[in-house]
Amino acid sequence: MHAAHGHSHGHDHGHGHSHAHSELGDKRYSIAIVLNLSFVIVEAAAGVYANSTALFSDAAHNLSDVLGLALAGGAAWLAQQAASERRTYGYSKATVLAALANALVLVAASGGILWEAVLRFLHPEATQALFVMVTAALGVIVNGATAVLFVAGRKHDVNVRGAFVHMMGDAGVSAAVIVAGAVIWFTGWRWVDPAISVAVVLLILWTTWGLLKESLDLALDAAPAHIDVAAVRAYLAEQPGVTAVHDLHIWAMGATRPALTAHLVRPEGGDDAFLATLAWGISERFGIGHVTLQIERARRDDCVDC
Repeated sequence: MHAAHGHSHGHDHGHGHSHAHSELGDKRYSIAIVLNLSFVIVEAAAGVYANSTALFSDAAHNLSDVLGLALAGGAAWLAQQAASERRTYGYSKATVLAALANALVLVAASGGILWEAVLRFLHPEATQALFVMVTAALGVIVNGATAVLFVAGRKHDVNVRGAFVHMMGDAGVSAAVIVAGAVIWFTGWRWVDPAISVAVVLLILWTTWGLLKESLDLALDAAPAHIDVAAVRAYLAEQPGVTAVHDLHIWAMGATRPALTAHLVRPEGGDDAFLATLAWGISERFGIGHVTLQIERARRDDCVDC
């Protein structure tokens, strides 16, 4: 819904709001945490039994992902809490902060895997390759199933996408461990295990870079990547009676809630119908649901952005 409000304080203000029910309140995070925490316990025990540092380090990596999921799930819950007198925007920004933390955890986990790979290059150890392969196969199933939980909504929510990338990265690590185990089983080449680990780390870092950059931008209140700020400015400037646009700001209130504020110079002013129609048009054309517009009847002498 959109509402337009006029205030007699020298300016007219228009507010347009669109609050779609988020999918973040579902149980995906709880299910994912339970599944992956259970697998961490199983994989750690298997790593000890098979004398496999690859399995043990992968268990540590999965544990970091459980923590990442807990962050994402907690942020999703916070995002649905009502705004307060002090936090007037609510807690939607928690989803962005969780996505940023998620990306940083991935980078840290990748560093741990790379360090473990270097140690295995220097000091290769005998492992029970077949047992490693079976355990890693279970990891592919668990992580793949968890990733499927986050397919929906990942294109529009950086927090959900962070969880999805996490799980796909885990599935890739487990698949690499299977390949390494098979090669070691048939050839006895122990160096294959750390080599595969390095390749997986590079893949994880490559897929994480986009998530890290986007979540950092959103945390710094940059305009969401899918919104063309120049196009929004042009759209506002071409409205009937508008002679200038300034103080245009577009940012993300949360992972899925872009917001806009702008001052429009319009000598004849603007009534509620004009403001409501414009807020609706911005929502439909650019997907910005929270719109605040301020109408000015005359250009300011100190306006440098007009």
